[in-house]
Amino acid sequence: MESSGSAACCPVLQQRARWERKRVCTARELLETERRYQEQLGLVATYFLRILKAKGTLRPPELQTLFGTWELIYAASLELLPYLEEGQWGLGLQGFCPHLELYAQFAANAERSQTTLQAQLKKNKRFRRFVKLQEGRPEFRGLQLQDLLPLPLQRLQQYENLVVALAENTVPNSPDYQQLTRAARLVSETAQKVHAIGQSQKNDQHLLRVQALLSGRKAKGLTSGRWFLRQGWLLVVPPTGEPRPRMFFLFSDVLLMAKPRPPLHLLKSGTFVCRALYPMSQCHLSRVFGHSGGPCGGLLSLSFPHEKLLLMSTDQEELSQWHHSLTLAIRLFSSHRSQKSSTHRSVTAT
Repeated sequence: MESSGSAACCPVLQQRARWERKRVCTARELLETERRYQEQLGLVATYFLRILKAKGTLRPPELQTLFGTWELIYAASLELLPYLEEGQWGLGLQGFCPHLELYAQFAANAERSQTTLQAQLKKNKRFRRFVKLQEGRPEFRGLQLQDLLPLPLQRLQQYENLVVALAENTVPNSPDYQQLTRAARLVSETAQKVHAIGQSQKNDQHLLRVQALLSGRKAKGLTSGRWFLRQGWLLVVPPTGEPRPRMFFLFSDVLLMAKPRPPLHLLKSGTFVCRALYPMSQCHLSRVFGHSGGPCGGLLSLSFPHEKLLLMSTDQEELSQWHHSLTLAIRLFSSHRSQKSSTHRSVTAT
């Protein structure tokens, strides 16, 4: 065992000492936050899930949709905590990793869970009274059920930060180095998967909202299977005449130009009629003016094989954001096309 004097004069030993301090500090934080997390999981399981199941206030399908894999996630935490308390971090996380799929399943159900909660609070008087009564318990410290439901997804992000930090501050010759490194990789992969699920759910919400804004036969199915990027008003500058305001919806593969319905339209007031679809695969984008960042806005030129669009905005920042989003859409399509081409070549070669 090296003396404190030798450690003070040896940079390698100093670095190892810093790693060990960070490792111990991270492990302590993981333990303390896991205790609090498990307590909150248990409160929801005890005072909401199990009582609702026993009383039959919600039908089994509604109960399952509302809480998803909550009980299984709670059980996984109950297994993990004793290992953390004994300092067996590698072994504990190794046993915990097979349960990570529960978090992906929970994320996939999260949107339906919140929708079910709001629907039941609105139409089910017994459920509404029960929730209000339980939320008033001192154990919940003023938190509402809707605040607690995202808890596992928030904890997954904490797991990623803490487990990665724990692995990074563990020396390679440590007995649990391999276990911690593998756990960090699996937790990060799950967190990325959950993030992708969340992005997809947000995109679906945008598509439903945009689809509701579009009316007419041409509008049916326009948003299906697309990624929403941006929407907003721009002025279309014609070869002759005055600029005309149009609403534009930018997706990953097309730019949709729409015209507002008349305000006095009996059935479709507040909606838009699709006037044109421009494929981003054929778009050549340039900024005609508005490079200086001045207050007078600018002009974008979008060239397609059979048409050229001049789009103007009097807001310089708005124009810059549109230029960025359009550039992103063109790059996304080019990247997707390159991947498909590469895959096709690989299959052909095989």
